[in-house]
Amino acid sequence: MKTIPINTYNSPTVILELIYQLKVKEVMSRSLITACRHTTLRQIQRLMRKNSITGVPIAERKRLIGIVSMDDIIQALDHGYIEETAEHYMTSKLIVLEDNMPISFAITYFDRYPFHRFPVLNKNKELVGMVTSRDITTRLLIEIDKEVDRIERVNSYATEEGGTTQQIKTFSVFKNDFEHAGLASTEIKKMLKKDGRDPKIIRRAAIASYELEINLVVHANGGKITAAFEQELITITAKDIGPGIPDIDDAMKEGFSTATEWIRSLGFGAGMGLPNVKRVSDEFSITSSDDQGTEVISKIYL
Repeated sequence: MKTIPINTYNSPTVILELIYQLKVKEVMSRSLITACRHTTLRQIQRLMRKNSITGVPIAERKRLIGIVSMDDIIQALDHGYIEETAEHYMTSKLIVLEDNMPISFAITYFDRYPFHRFPVLNKNKELVGMVTSRDITTRLLIEIDKEVDRIERVNSYATEEGGTTQQIKTFSVFKNDFEHAGLASTEIKKMLKKDGRDPKIIRRAAIASYELEINLVVHANGGKITAAFEQELITITAKDIGPGIPDIDDAMKEGFSTATEWIRSLGFGAGMGLPNVKRVSDEFSITSSDDQGTEVISKIYL
């Protein structure tokens, strides 16, 4: 597979952003199968068969000096020089990529040149990887899936009540989902920065939303973070799906935590979450029950 079914001109915005953000080093294969100039074409043929590859870089002391492709091997078999060494028959005029380039360069190369793979060099001109079109499309699919997941987690809408317009954002949070922990805090911070709010206010809102989100990840069975933006107020609400807090007074004590040793080993569960939320809030409330779960509301005046 050589053609990549996307381009740098009219692909959807989310794909274009990934194309320009991802670096070649993030998609390339680092598990290199190489040979030297004195390796015979027969030996290279065996390397290809054993490792299911169609090209072998010829390198010495990490310096790329050529490449032998499957076409070169076929020519050697047809013309009877398969036992000759690579140095006389390798392709030495190479098109290479640098590991710090955006993958947009690699996509352009696959469109421009009739090759199935490109060697990758670092800033010291050392061979550090190989890129195929499959490497790029596989990584893009993974990243697009993550982006779709992120978009699905964030629900945004506007309401108007009593002449006051609210911008509402809702974030789904899942138990033990540490990979996405912090999404709500990041998005809330972005919105407040976009509105030109005071950095101290932004920091307080970020702390409140982050601590509430981590609480849902660590202690609850998942839930939602809702941020309601008004002209002079942001209300951050965390509503979980149980199991409820047995003693709210204990939960509000600094250092009190029911986190497991495993959670603590990850750097969470220090028992400062709810106290921190209360500290940065202008108004704070918490309710909890076995059957209704826990709801924490933090209000910060802007």
